[in-house]
Amino acid sequence: MEHARIEDIDSWMGPATGKRSLTKALGATDVALNHYVLEPGESFAFGYHEHEGQEEIFYVMTGEATFETEDGDVSVGAGEAVRFGPGEFQQGWNRGDEQVVALAIGAPQESGETTILRECEACGERTGQEIQPTDAKDALVTLCLECGAETGRFS
Repeated sequence: MEHARIEDIDSWMGPATGKRSLTKALGATDVALNHYVLEPGESFAFGYHEHEGQEEIFYVMTGEATFETEDGDVSVGAGEAVRFGPGEFQQGWNRGDEQVVALAIGAPQESGETTILRECEACGERTGQEIQPTDAKDALVTLCLECGAETGRFS
């Protein structure tokens, strides 16, 4: 048995105020589990994305998350969950005025190839992206695979 307190786990750099990996803290080997805190306007992910080999389930504990999907936006409120199968594009946001606290569960733990799409002003459209740390290691940036432009910065 393993036991962990959310407050004792370091938060990862990214598009959410808080992303804490319970996977490592609990020593999980077959499932990924992350705890998120999103302030208004923040997202779970670096962009509209899909995991080729992983299903994802988001359970919203407080607030309301809005997920952009291929079929339109889906709102998920406190006490509700949503599942995305492998290969389904999505991006979850806090579009409200209240904080969102949620758990994200992914299985299997290894997601395989992940495709991330973001708007690139230089290209004038949504393009494939990669994530890299800055030289100073004080932020992560998303870079357009077509032209190399920086499309986002997350600390």
